[in-house]
Amino acid sequence: MPCWFEGPLAAFDTETTGVDVERDRIVSAALILQDAPGGRPRITRWLVNPGVPVPAGATGIHGLTDLHLQRNGRWPSPVVAEIAKGIAEQCAAGRPLVVMDAPFDLTLLDRELRRHRASSLDRYLGESPLRVLDPSVLDTHLDRYRKGHRALTDLCEQYEIPLDGAHDAAADATASLELVRAIGRRFAGRLERLTPGELHALQTSWHAAQARGLQAWFTRQGTPEAVDPAWPLRTELSAVA
Repeated sequence: MPCWFEGPLAAFDTETTGVDVERDRIVSAALILQDAPGGRPRITRWLVNPGVPVPAGATGIHGLTDLHLQRNGRWPSPVVAEIAKGIAEQCAAGRPLVVMDAPFDLTLLDRELRRHRASSLDRYLGESPLRVLDPSVLDTHLDRYRKGHRALTDLCEQYEIPLDGAHDAAADATASLELVRAIGRRFAGRLERLTPGELHALQTSWHAAQARGLQAWFTRQGTPEAVDPAWPLRTELSAVA
């Protein structure tokens, strides 16, 4: 039986109006399915009219303008429900879900569900457990002393993964999926005996340790930045903006 990084994987990514998970909105998303390495990925895409202006800075990153989204995007409520159902189906099927910087994308999806559906990601998942594989957490833990940045483009260069059309949700999700397979192969001696469920639990503690280290660095620099140690979803607030 193949180990997890040689078997079926799903991947999820979003493009957004900004980087605040409590206030910003999804403008595009993609869910990728691949049954085996080298297999043709099956891609589901969504384009969303968020109902709020898209800042110029965000448009400069992903290229999605207000006019384009108003003409071609769908209203958020049915879209976020479809995304959550799609993720829940993969979890129910036992497929690990690859999400680069999971606390951002999954938390933003959760907040959008609360905003537009009076629901949550947990409600859609039901009894199906999330088994998330986060390339950022994995790489930082497994190769912690390597210098340099660790954004998706940097990791793709490090692991020789092609990334065509960065900041397109489908392109980024596909690259993240291939990146996780490459990390698995490079560190097979440390990863191949772990199940996705075990690895999910380990990433929770790995991310918390990484967050504490980053928080300590911010403190030494005198930067008033708070780092949430929660993974793969950030701490739930009592009210979502």
